[in-house]
Amino acid sequence: MKTELHHVVLVGPMGAGKSTVGRLLARNLGRPFLDLDTAIEQHTGKCIPELFETAGEPSFRDIEQRLGIQLLDTTEGCVLATGGGAVLSADFRRRCLHPDVLSIYLAVSADEALRRIGWNPAASRPLLATEDPAARWNLLLSEREALYRQCARTVRTDGREPKDIAAEIARELQS
Repeated sequence: MKTELHHVVLVGPMGAGKSTVGRLLARNLGRPFLDLDTAIEQHTGKCIPELFETAGEPSFRDIEQRLGIQLLDTTEGCVLATGGGAVLSADFRRRCLHPDVLSIYLAVSADEALRRIGWNPAASRPLLATEDPAARWNLLLSEREALYRQCARTVRTDGREPKDIAAEIARELQS
């Protein structure tokens, strides 16, 4: 793999397992784990649904882009789990394609993602606060999948345990 690799960035849709796999991967690699959504909440003092409601999605995306780039520029060798829409920012995508970053697209089917998110995704996922969360999830994926696929690697997560996914990625990085 990359000998000068500094960061691992996990991207993908809601429910792909970015945060869960990221924590395990960071532990396997002995690196710090950062969750971009958690960092945004700490930075703004608001939870993601509240931020969407009070500031709107464009403002949220601006914060997400700036903070994501800042974390990669100021943190020593981390595993970063992004939000599903982080790839919408061209500047953030460019940073994730830098030679010191391995970006990995965690791909998942709608059925599996919605099962993982739970019975009431709108409670914590403002973009799924619709009458048909599955249709909305599929629409978001169709809008973003080409951006996710710009990553260096794609890993399917359907029907797999997070620990196995993290171990696979760690083995590849350590080989």
